[in-house]
Amino acid sequence: MKSRMPWLAAAVVFLVHLIGNAHYGFFRDELYFIICGRHPQWGYVDQPPVVPLLAALTQMFGHSLFLLRLVPALFAAGGAYVTCLLVVEFGGGIFAQALATLVFLFSAVLMNFGMKVSPDEVGLLTWPLLAYLLVRLVKGADPRLWLLAGAVAGISIESKYSVIFFLVAILAGLALTPQRSILGSKWFAYGGAIALAIALPNFLWQAHYGFPMWELLRAGQNGKNIVVGPLVYLFQEILITNLFLFPVWVIGLMWLLRTTAHRFLGYAYIILIAEMIVLHGKHYYPADVYPILIAGGGVAIESWTKSGRIARVAIVAYTLALGWVFVPFALPILPERTFIAYQAQLGALLHLSKSATATEHGRDSSTLPGDWADMHGWPELAATVQSIYDSLPANERAQAVAITSNYGEAAAIEFFAPGVPVISHHNQYWLWGTRGFSGNVLIDVHGDCGAGMHVFKSAHLATRFNAPYTIGDETDIPIMICRGIKAPLSTYWPMLKEYE
Repeated sequence: MKSRMPWLAAAVVFLVHLIGNAHYGFFRDELYFIICGRHPQWGYVDQPPVVPLLAALTQMFGHSLFLLRLVPALFAAGGAYVTCLLVVEFGGGIFAQALATLVFLFSAVLMNFGMKVSPDEVGLLTWPLLAYLLVRLVKGADPRLWLLAGAVAGISIESKYSVIFFLVAILAGLALTPQRSILGSKWFAYGGAIALAIALPNFLWQAHYGFPMWELLRAGQNGKNIVVGPLVYLFQEILITNLFLFPVWVIGLMWLLRTTAHRFLGYAYIILIAEMIVLHGKHYYPADVYPILIAGGGVAIESWTKSGRIARVAIVAYTLALGWVFVPFALPILPERTFIAYQAQLGALLHLSKSATATEHGRDSSTLPGDWADMHGWPELAATVQSIYDSLPANERAQAVAITSNYGEAAAIEFFAPGVPVISHHNQYWLWGTRGFSGNVLIDVHGDCGAGMHVFKSAHLATRFNAPYTIGDETDIPIMICRGIKAPLSTYWPMLKEYE
């Protein structure tokens, strides 16, 4: 009889996210994903198509933060389920599965991936699933499993490009061990062909538009992203996985490296982290790999405590007691003022600044952490722009369009104030262009009517926008009304492109 533990693990993780996910408000990127998904394409400037399409589907019958965040909750539940399957393949029992489930649940970065819609959510399921399939293949399973592995890899690439680094790492790990023999199967080639076929449409889309994702990544490393050295990067990996529980995945890594049949997975982790350090990847880029190490850690700890029931009880109690410490940083469960006080007290106790895991400049410039701050202010901004738009004379309103400084502002207006036409020069919005508007009457959100370029005959400050708890660079932003453009907006558009 098969254990019910994987299903129980999935149910527990899903329930926690069901209760904890849908608070505060829509995140900046979630709004952008929804809008992108409403314009179905094989790709977008800064992402593959799977996540935007899923996000848009949840909003077909009206605005619903609850339905939107059911999607990452389901991927998190699937990730917990597969983590338990990995434990079983590694030779672990019920205790190892239970411990791995708890550590999976309380690993802050994994909990965050399961909280809000992002390209990382899909990897919660697909990365450990790929490892599971490879372990099965190494143990002599039907080589036609490569077909499923290829499909999972292809879907992963269509969800987030960083899985390519994981695929390279895991193939390199196999090549460095005797398990390389499974790569000689014709089914491996067929699986690779399936992965390429699934990923090809997006590759062709990127090629057609000059590989904008590559341009965006280069721009991010030239001032936007915070670049850290190897030791700081490794310390950030400890912080994001939970300062109190990280020993489990470290033990798992050591166990994988010492286990001949699974050593390729340990090598894969080391290679993946090396790739991220060399290429200055953000600390969360490789994070979907941790369920694999957590599974190994659960098995190792179970083997050490075979005759120690008290030790197992103590380990579970420790995990439950300290696992919750970082939950308010991964699930938006505390009222804002309560969270601010909690963050200050915990930071003082652990001697950690709120910027310890920052990945971009300016993300710690608000009273809330960047993710939480970016869940505030968007409906209010849209309502403010709607009010300004409605106040325009009818002849001006007929030709007016709002233009924003970034995709978050544009998506918020398009989502919460659909009656206001909006454009932006940022990422996918730039590619969508001026949408036929001349620019003769612009509502310039977070701009200055091109003051340095003398583009308009007149510019008027309509208001300065503020809302509680917003991200720092969305505080006290000007909203201008620009009239009398000196040349069609399409003339200026190529110069305005901003990919970052």
